[in-house]
Amino acid sequence: MWIKICGMTSEQAVETAVNARVDAIGFVFAPSSRRLEPERAAQLAAPARGRVSCIAVTLHPAQTLLDRILQVFAPDALQTDLEDLAELRLPSSLQLLPVVRGGTMPGGAMPGRLLYEGARSGSGSAADWQQAARLAAASQVILAGGLDAHNVAAAIGAVRPFGVDVSTGVESAPGHKSPQKIVEFVQAARAAFAGMEHEFNRNRS
Repeated sequence: MWIKICGMTSEQAVETAVNARVDAIGFVFAPSSRRLEPERAAQLAAPARGRVSCIAVTLHPAQTLLDRILQVFAPDALQTDLEDLAELRLPSSLQLLPVVRGGTMPGGAMPGRLLYEGARSGSGSAADWQQAARLAAASQVILAGGLDAHNVAAAIGAVRPFGVDVSTGVESAPGHKSPQKIVEFVQAARAAFAGMEHEFNRNRS
């Protein structure tokens, strides 16, 4: 079970996510209502350091921007589209979370862990759960795209992912996280993962 809340823009959102014991929080540096400057992201992330993974979320970033993110924000991991990674100069110590989008299949070797979502990040549109399930049979898939507290259990049951990632589904308005929705999502996801594990153990016995 792995849970990420993406698109942090406030101290309250960070505090709520950390207190909910999520595994990771995301800070967006791509065009979006959630976009931050690296300096602001570093301020927001400071209380969460060492408690959750702080992930830099980019989309086709220029090397100059990425260098600034690495220097100022110092992420625990970089999330960007799989094809971006071949074009970027990255420190070997940096953890990577490649993004694979619906309708495409990675060529060559499958990443050991990947984030699967729809064609456009942060749109609230659901990903293709059938394709996600096929990928989840070969890799640790973190499912994103259109998830919320009401559908995350169905998504986990259909895809059987390694983890889930949410942004729009825990917002009261674009770019504004709702503490209540964060808590509800985490509770629903945990319950669904627990049910999946129980089913797996029962089938083994």
